[in-house]
Amino acid sequence: MRDTDGGTVEDLIAQWRAYLLRHEADHTLDVEEVEGRLRDEAVSLHDAGLADDEAFLIALRRVGETDAVSREFALEHFGRLWEPPESAHEGIDQVVRFERTEFAVVIGLAVAAALAVKAPEAFGLRLGEDSDLYSRNLSLFVLPMLAGYFVWKRGLSGRGTLWLVLPFVAAAVFANVFPFKRDAHTELLTALHLPFALWLVVGFAYVGGRWRDVERRTDFVRFSGELFIYYVLIALGGGVFSLLTWGMFEAIDLDIGDFIAEWVLPCGAMGAVLVGAWLVEARQGVAQNIAPMLSRIFTPLFAVMLPIFLVVMILTGEWVDMDRDMLIGFDIMLALVLGLLLFSVSARDSRERPGVFDALQLLLVAAAIAADLMALSAIVGRISEFGFTPNRAAALGGNIVLLANLAWSAWLYLQFFRARGEFSALVRWQVNYLPVYAVWAAVVVVVFPPLFGYA
Repeated sequence: MRDTDGGTVEDLIAQWRAYLLRHEADHTLDVEEVEGRLRDEAVSLHDAGLADDEAFLIALRRVGETDAVSREFALEHFGRLWEPPESAHEGIDQVVRFERTEFAVVIGLAVAAALAVKAPEAFGLRLGEDSDLYSRNLSLFVLPMLAGYFVWKRGLSGRGTLWLVLPFVAAAVFANVFPFKRDAHTELLTALHLPFALWLVVGFAYVGGRWRDVERRTDFVRFSGELFIYYVLIALGGGVFSLLTWGMFEAIDLDIGDFIAEWVLPCGAMGAVLVGAWLVEARQGVAQNIAPMLSRIFTPLFAVMLPIFLVVMILTGEWVDMDRDMLIGFDIMLALVLGLLLFSVSARDSRERPGVFDALQLLLVAAAIAADLMALSAIVGRISEFGFTPNRAAALGGNIVLLANLAWSAWLYLQFFRARGEFSALVRWQVNYLPVYAVWAAVVVVVFPPLFGYA
C-alpha cells in the first residue's frame, strides 16, 4: 500500500512509531498494541473497499481519537489531509456504511444465538428439566455465531470457512450421539471441555486463517481477556436491569419472574457474547488501557495470596489428604492464574527491560508450579488408592498439560531476567501452546466417554 505522496504505508507506520517513541514522554502508551490496531484498521478498511491511502488515513484518524501524540503526528505530517476534502467524503461514507452493516450483522448473530438456546424447546425440551443436554450444547449455541462474525469481518475464504464448519459439526455429533448414562461423569467432562476445544476454532476465524502469525495469535489471547471483561460488565448491567424491571412490575402486582428466568437471562447470556466481541473490536483503544491496568492489579494480589495459601496448607498438613472439592478448587485457581499469565504476557511491551512486575509474575508462576505439583501428588494418591475414574484421569492429564506450560514459562522468564533471552520468546511459547489445551480438551470429549463406558 502507498500513501498519497508515494511512500509505502509501512514507511509511514515506521515514521509514526518513531514519532511516538520520541514524544511519548511518560511511556505509558503501549506502542505495539496501538501499532497493531493501526494495521488492523487499515486492513479492515481496505477489505471494505477503500483505496489504500484512504484506508491508512482513516485508520490513523481513528487511532488519533484516543491518542493525542498520534493526532499531533497526523496534523504535522498530513495537515491538509487530516481534515478530509469533499472528494474524501465518499470514502468516509463507505466506512460509515460498513460500520452500520457490521452492527446489523452482530445484532443478527446475537439474535440467532439467543434463539438457538431456545430451539430445543420446539422438541419438548426445557432448560431446567433437561439441563444435561443444554450443558453439553451450551458452546454450540453461541460459538458458531461468534466464529461466523469473524469469518464475515476477516473475509475468510470458502476453504477456510469449511475448515471451521467441520469442527462444529463434529462437536455437535460427539455431544449428542454418545449414549451417556444417567448422571455420567463423562457427560459433565464433555460439557466442561468442549468450549475450550471450540474456542481455538473461534481463534482461527479471529486471525483470518493466519494462525502461523504470532502477533495475530497474541491479539487473539488479548481479545479473549478483553471479551471476558466486557462480558462480565454486560452481565452485571443486565442483572441490575433485570432486577429493576422485575421490581417495577412486582410493584403493580405482575409477576414476570418466570419470563426473566426462561427468556431474558438465557437469551441475554448468549447474545451478550456477540455484543461483547463487537465492543472489543470497536473500542480497542479503551480496552487496551484496561488490559494492562487489570493485569498489574491482579498479578500482585495473586502473587501474594497464592504463596501464603501454599505455606498455610503445608503447615496445617492439608495438602497431604486433599479431597475432591479441594482439588476442584485448586484447578480453578490454577486456571485463573494461567489466564492471568496469558493476559499479562499479551498486554506487556516486549521491548521493556525486566522490572518489579516481572519479578511478581515469576513468583506467581513458581507458586502455581508448586500448587500444581501438590495437586498432582494428591491426584496420583487418589488414583493409587481408588483407581482410575473419568474425573481423576481428566484432572491428571489437565494438570500435566498445565505443569508443562508453567515450567517452561518459568524457565523462559529466568532467561529473560538473566539477559539470556527475549521476552518475545515467552510470548511465542504461550501462543504456540494454545493448541495443546484444545487438543487435550478434544481428547476428553472424544476419547473419554467410550473409554470409560459412557459412565
